[in-house]
Amino acid sequence: MFDALMQLGLFTAKIFIVFLFILLLLVTFFGLIAKSRGKLKGKLSVKNLNQKYAETMETVLQETLPKKLFKRFLKQRKIEEKIKQKKAEKPKKVYVLDFQGDIKATAVAALREEVTAILNVAEPGDEVLLRLESMGGIVHGYGLAAAQLMRLRAKQIPLTIAIDKVAASGGYMMACVANKILAAPFAIIGSIGVIVQLPNFHRALKEKHIDFEQITAGEYKRTISVFGENTESGREKLQHEIEDIHQLFKNLIMDYRQQIDIQKVATGEHWLGQQALGLKLVDEIQTSDDYLLERSKEANLYEISYETRKSLFSKLTATSRMALGKWLGL
Repeated sequence: MFDALMQLGLFTAKIFIVFLFILLLLVTFFGLIAKSRGKLKGKLSVKNLNQKYAETMETVLQETLPKKLFKRFLKQRKIEEKIKQKKAEKPKKVYVLDFQGDIKATAVAALREEVTAILNVAEPGDEVLLRLESMGGIVHGYGLAAAQLMRLRAKQIPLTIAIDKVAASGGYMMACVANKILAAPFAIIGSIGVIVQLPNFHRALKEKHIDFEQITAGEYKRTISVFGENTESGREKLQHEIEDIHQLFKNLIMDYRQQIDIQKVATGEHWLGQQALGLKLVDEIQTSDDYLLERSKEANLYEISYETRKSLFSKLTATSRMALGKWLGL
């Protein structure tokens, strides 16, 4: 009986190994196909926020109002919609974007597509609201993100940025480009500074009698090293470089927010929304929810997002990982 169970177990294991092998071949095959076709394009999504607000209100009133009053409400709303349609003036449009920042500012890939789409259709009187959340990150990533917002300013499209939680460092680099900055009372604002930090393993390697060789051409090709021995001249050079970046950061802020005392705020500190208002880092204390609700009464709101389609290779890889994880009990 024991031998039979052992044989069955071995047979099952062989089948599973064959299954994984076939799955690996399929993943590789479709991966090569995906790569041969180049990068998969994304899809632009547009949602009418006015309709969303109307449906939400209708749902609540349907449950809270007597039936007669609810019917009266629906009738009155139809009359108001007909009046709006008869008006000669076109309603203003507010395009709503979201930027969830990470250290690499990867959301800039979608932002550039969204901004391009808006520039193709925006009319005089339209506005862009960006709901921004970011603790900052790499300089060139957030520099590009800020440059995308500059495209809107260059075309005279009013840009409002709403900070509900945090816009610090690179996040504020983006925010300062706006015509108007809104912040929640306890949102984190500022951190106008530059930081470089990395470990150095030189002494540990030296204790283990391990040599580290680094060949460069150019005196300052490498200023600070992770494994080599750092020098004072290298440290000084890096210090000058980050001070130059800091000055460019301050110059950008002064270009768009001349009312700020830059020497007072460019210390690397951060402040809460109410404090930031006093320092003129923001213009109003208001959440994005309140602002959009107010604007919905006089303008059409459209939430625009660009989503990259996942390739078949990515989907198969995720499926195989899940299958393997379940088999291993992970």
